[in-house]
Amino acid sequence: MKKKHSSQPIVRGLLFGGILMGGAATVLAQDTNTLTQENADLKARVMALEELAQKEGLMPSGTPPPKVVTAISDMTISGFVQTSYFQNVQSPPGGYNAGYLWNTKNSTFDINKVKLTFASPPAERSATDWTAGYRVSLMAGEDAPVLNSGSSTTGFDYLREAYVDMNVPIGNGLNIKAGELISLLNWESGDGGAANPNFSQGYQWFYTGNGPSAGVQLDYAFTDVVDVKARVDNGLYAGPVDGNQGKGFMGSINLTPTKAFWVNLVGFAGSGSTTMDVDGGSILGGYQVNSKLGTGFESDYFNFMPNGESQKELWSIGTWVWYDFTSVVGVAFRAEYLDDVNGYGIKGVDVLSGNADTAIGVGSPEGSGNLESYTFTLNLKPTKNLKIQPEVRYNHTSYSGGFNGRNDQFILGAGASYLF
Repeated sequence: MKKKHSSQPIVRGLLFGGILMGGAATVLAQDTNTLTQENADLKARVMALEELAQKEGLMPSGTPPPKVVTAISDMTISGFVQTSYFQNVQSPPGGYNAGYLWNTKNSTFDINKVKLTFASPPAERSATDWTAGYRVSLMAGEDAPVLNSGSSTTGFDYLREAYVDMNVPIGNGLNIKAGELISLLNWESGDGGAANPNFSQGYQWFYTGNGPSAGVQLDYAFTDVVDVKARVDNGLYAGPVDGNQGKGFMGSINLTPTKAFWVNLVGFAGSGSTTMDVDGGSILGGYQVNSKLGTGFESDYFNFMPNGESQKELWSIGTWVWYDFTSVVGVAFRAEYLDDVNGYGIKGVDVLSGNADTAIGVGSPEGSGNLESYTFTLNLKPTKNLKIQPEVRYNHTSYSGGFNGRNDQFILGAGASYLF
């Protein structure tokens, strides 16, 4: 006979499970209500704190809040560190190399330049929209007094350039720069070996060029081939602070017939400084023969009109040739000639203000003279950011005793730049 099974244990199990489930539901409902209330209380407290912070000026008001760090997130930081050692084989008395840029102090390990640039993306040319940007460059080191806006002017000691950049939607887009601007003159950059094929600075950059000056520049690209710039500033040599009511005017026409060839025609006139007016022009150009071989050209004419004196003339011509054997090893050669027609533009002009030892031809009897220079540079780029430039340079002047008692100057050494 089969044994009968009782249903009482099953019933008891079902009753017990129902009790547990009911209790759990009750507890869960209580917890949910508690969490909801706590969240509401927390939200109320946060809103109260935000309202208090806005009233006290600790937080911006408005919905949605403004993006206060947009300009910082778009900013780029770049620059370079540059150092060198050069030796004048004649060992000039007083230890200064007459008319030599840079490394004016002979046989010294130099910190030539430390440059730091903060910049937004450049103002994008547009026919329909306003766009804007900015650029600020600071520079310190031995070369800074000659390169910067005006190291003798308080507040401008380390300033190389600083301007507001904007696009006005006129035609293809009119670019306007306002502030402290680097000159349109010269084939070489004032950054020396960090940007140029040669490490040392050429004579044309100093004697037939000018430093930064505060002003406004308009730039309009008619086509991909023709670009025109017009600038008004405090004066060719006035720098950041105008010393008189006069102004300087400079314009350029940049022609780029092909990607490999360009020519820039520059003209200038007006107040050079508080002591003279100056006018003249330059022709700059370059041709990239192929991926390895490149060339550059510069010719300048300056007409100085000192207060109460007759006109003085200075003209120059220079050329650059460089060749990259590989991405690591290359060579560069620079040749330049300057004619000081009236003995005003070169003779007695000190490289470092107030230091006669850096001037060419001090005490020379000649009323006019010339200056020529030939520079050979080895360019080594062992890594992406490092540039090492051993260099040999020969300078000659017709001024008797122009270079610390000699007509010739022979300097050799090496410079290194790390770009970031």
